Formats: sequence, structure tokens, C-alpha cells
Amino acid sequence: IVNNKAKAIRIISLAKSADNIPDFGRKFGYEGFIRLHHHKPGAARMMQGERFFREIQANCWDPALRIREYAEKGVKVQIVCTIPVMFAYFAKPEHGLEVSQFLNDHLAGIQNEYPDHYLGLGTVPMQSVTLAIQELERCKDLGFPGVQIGSNINDVNLGDEIYFPFFEACEALNMAVLVHPWNMMGQEHMGKYWLPWLVGMPAETARAAASMIFSGLFEKLPKLRVCFAHAGGSLIPTIGRLEHGFHCRPDLVAIDNPVNPRQYLGKFWVDSVTHDPELLHYIVKKIGADKISFGTDYPFPLGDLDMGKFIDEVPLSNEERQQIFFESTCTWLGISPQRWA
Repeated sequence: IVNNKAKAIRIISLAKSADNIPDFGRKFGYEGFIRLHHHKPGAARMMQGERFFREIQANCWDPALRIREYAEKGVKVQIVCTIPVMFAYFAKPEHGLEVSQFLNDHLAGIQNEYPDHYLGLGTVPMQSVTLAIQELERCKDLGFPGVQIGSNINDVNLGDEIYFPFFEACEALNMAVLVHPWNMMGQEHMGKYWLPWLVGMPAETARAAASMIFSGLFEKLPKLRVCFAHAGGSLIPTIGRLEHGFHCRPDLVAIDNPVNPRQYLGKFWVDSVTHDPELLHYIVKKIGADKISFGTDYPFPLGDLDMGKFIDEVPLSNEERQQIFFESTCTWLGISPQRWA
């Protein structure tokens, strides 16, 4: 059972030969797009213009290498998508669409070449809802079960009414959504101690989820299947505060949705990356193991690079472990577990 692990993870969606990624900054005439500087074998520096972002290893772009590394941990199937810094939401809409198309075409190639090991989540240019829906439809045609989007779109919350048609299209097309934190609020004031990643990311995910809940999005689209990365960030541990605010200041909180936010626990998915057995156990009690998808964030340092080892410390039934390691991901993505039987 446990050896059939399927999960929502992140992959940098680059060309198989990462040298082939276009220099979008030069092509479009402005910076901010990611390019790679291969400074030594098996490694590359991610650059935004001349600014260094992160060094990555070959397991970010080599699908065969990833398969071997995952096999060492007993994992066969990887649900893969792009690293959020490549969303390019800042770009002109038509340029954002071109970046998304490049990423999606490449990821579709990996999915088709390794059908027993990879399934992709697409990228869409959320700075234009019209183009995002257009690319969402193409992602469906490419065989993706869903897409990944950021926790905000250029500082606009996902619960904003401008994005409702996009989520409506996701529900109509039966496309799942992964919400990943990025563009962390306040990061310009907390550069020290890696605080944007340690504190900002959990807050960003909670921001996204709360805005979607309070806007009534889940009420209007009950069949929409959304997973929030990193165990939902700080949302579930602070649900009592959200509920209390809903009751004590309905004039501020309940203006668009009269339903208690606690009622939505168990109506969305989160991944398992808590790094804390007790917190994962708490989240299981709050939303159920059937709403927790096995995650790793491999190969990045904040990920669960032991791939579920800490989950063995959580007091779970065999059924709950099966749900976390395999079944809940299939349900969220709307795919049959028999695909990898």
C-alpha cells in the first residue's frame, strides 16, 4: 500500500536540455524572466536578468534522474509542475501566455515520454483571466488533470471577483487547482533569516484560502477541487481565530458569505508537508486523511526530502495512510487509482 505513493510535488518545468529555455527577457525586451546559467556540470544558477535567484541541481530538470531518486524512497509516481518564480504574472498578458505555453508543452512531453511516472499540472497566465481560461482549456487537451496557480496575482487575492470566471471554468472542465505560495506579502520588510520562506509562505497560503472562503467561492462552486500547498500554511491551525472573527465582526468578515469558515474544513485538500508529526495528526483530525495529499516539495531544501518518513511517526490507521500516500491525490485530481495499479 505505502509503496504506491502519489503526490503533489514541484518540478522546475524546463526543457530536457535546460540550455533550450528561451531568453524571454531578451525576446520581449524587459527583465524578470528566469534564465539558466550553467556554471558547472549538473548544476545551474537561476537568474532573473542579472540577479541571482537560486542554484539548482540536475534533479530539477532531468526526469530520468528524478525517477531513480524517487525509487530509492519507494515512490513511483510524481505529480509535477513549475516552480512559482516562473509564473511570469508580471509580464504582459500575451508574453505570459507564451511562457505558459512553453512550460506546458515541455511538461506534456515529459508526461508522454514517462507515462508510468509523471503527471503534470499546467501553468496559466493569471494576469489575464481570458488568456488563463484559454490556456486552461489547452492544458485539458494536453492531458493535464489540473493547473497550479500562485497564492495571489500581483497582490490581488484569489477571492477577488475578477478571478471567478477562471475558477468557474476549472469546475466546468473538471480541472483541479493547486495553490502555491509566492510573492509573499511584506517580504521587502523581512529579508533576514529567510523569513519570507519560513513565515511569509504559510501566511500567504492562509491568505489565499481565507480570501476564497470569505468570498463565497467554494459556496458558489461546490465541485471545484482545490489543494493548498504546505498543509494549507497557517490556515488550519488558526481556524479558531477566523471563526471567532466571523462571529464577533460579521460586518467586516461575513459581508460576502454568511457561512462559518469552519464549515469548509474537509471541502478542500492540503498536502502533507508539515515537518511535524503532531501538526499533521491535528490536520488529519480537522479535515480527514482523505483530504491530505502526500507532498514533498522535492528537491528543494524546505521540502520533505525523506519523502514521508516523518509520517510513520503519526498514529494513523492503514486506511488513513493509504489515503495520504495515494488515494486522496487521485481523488483531488479526478483520476482513477487503477491508472497505476
